[in-house]
Amino acid sequence: MKKLNLNDEFNWSVFTLSGGVFISQIIPILVSPILTRLYTPEDFGVFAIFVSITTILGVIVNGRYELAIMLPEKDEDSVNVLALAIGIACIISVLFLMFLIIFKKPFLKALKAENLGFWIHFAPLTIFFMGVFNALNCVNNRFKLYKDIAIANIYKALYNSVAKVVLGILKIGAPGLIVGQIISQVAANSKLFLNIKKTGLLNQISIQKIKYLAKEYINFPTFSVAAAMINALAYQLTNILMGTFFGQSTLGQYFLSQTLLGLPLMYIGSAVSQVFYQHAASELKANSTIKITFKSTLKKLLYIGLPVFTLIFILSIPVFTSVFGQKWYDAGKYTMYLTPLYCARFIAIPFTLVPMIFKKNQIDFLFQTGIITITIATILLNRTSVERFLLFYSGILTVYYAIYILILDILFVEGRSKLIQNSNIKP
Repeated sequence: MKKLNLNDEFNWSVFTLSGGVFISQIIPILVSPILTRLYTPEDFGVFAIFVSITTILGVIVNGRYELAIMLPEKDEDSVNVLALAIGIACIISVLFLMFLIIFKKPFLKALKAENLGFWIHFAPLTIFFMGVFNALNCVNNRFKLYKDIAIANIYKALYNSVAKVVLGILKIGAPGLIVGQIISQVAANSKLFLNIKKTGLLNQISIQKIKYLAKEYINFPTFSVAAAMINALAYQLTNILMGTFFGQSTLGQYFLSQTLLGLPLMYIGSAVSQVFYQHAASELKANSTIKITFKSTLKKLLYIGLPVFTLIFILSIPVFTSVFGQKWYDAGKYTMYLTPLYCARFIAIPFTLVPMIFKKNQIDFLFQTGIITITIATILLNRTSVERFLLFYSGILTVYYAIYILILDILFVEGRSKLIQNSNIKP
């Protein structure tokens, strides 16, 4: 096996960014036992609804133009795309604020989140800051300012945690969690913005260039917004429906469980996905198949995932009650129910890139649509019992992920390998 060479620019960049992500996630983990004693499950439930709303809109707030920042040959053009992305974020945020001013009461009533009240007006501001961060992050990435991106992520986590603890001590409740998030966004955006300001390229921004580049990269809002929205809904819809049918306290318990169960996906799963994508793409170019990479990655994920999630399943209730407090017993119970699903998701997520490798993005779109359909159907059929819903939800989606891996294997791995072998047989 080839050793990791930290002198290599690519490896060092990945190491720097990964280090920043790791530290930025460790900080809130270390603070979480304090927060669970300063805030109630109801507070976390209200915050979960706020996060779901802002996350769903946050992925499209730039019109997906932030993804085009890396493409122009000239740096001055990339900065104009930055201005375009932030301008669209501003427009969408203002439109959402106007929507809330007019329809706030029925909107919150439909979500059964009336206790968000005045604080829902901070959602447009949060969405705007998310858009600014996405765009600035892409520009800093273009200029290879990886260390500064890592530092910005650490600032974000540090300010977020400190603010939430201080506001929690002041007994502000759920608004403390919301305000802490906004403060962290301001800190991170300030760091990334100063880097761009130092380049002097902001003086090159012009309306004419913005209009031209908006047309040049019109494919991003045309084809990418719907897919991004579907993807966000697939993972955030559960929070909204949980709060609607089972109340804020239950949602708060679920939100903590979901957050901690997602850590193996965030660290190991994301890293494996990146490596799998690179190796699979290279193997496809060389051999017109991805069989070796697919099989070896699947085995590694099974070897890692099964023991890790088995341990989580066994220890979930005692760990939650001892670390976070007895009032979080239900979160430990929900974690136990959801462990099979998160294990299956951990194993399957890297392989969701397979359709993209073969330029069959419509298959991924259908897969994400299936997740939404299952989520809605399961909760509607089991809305009288949260335990029954989680058991059905976890069980059905676990099978769904397993079937999806099998389908990918048949369509793109085994089936393609046999086709290649047959084509190589001489008559």
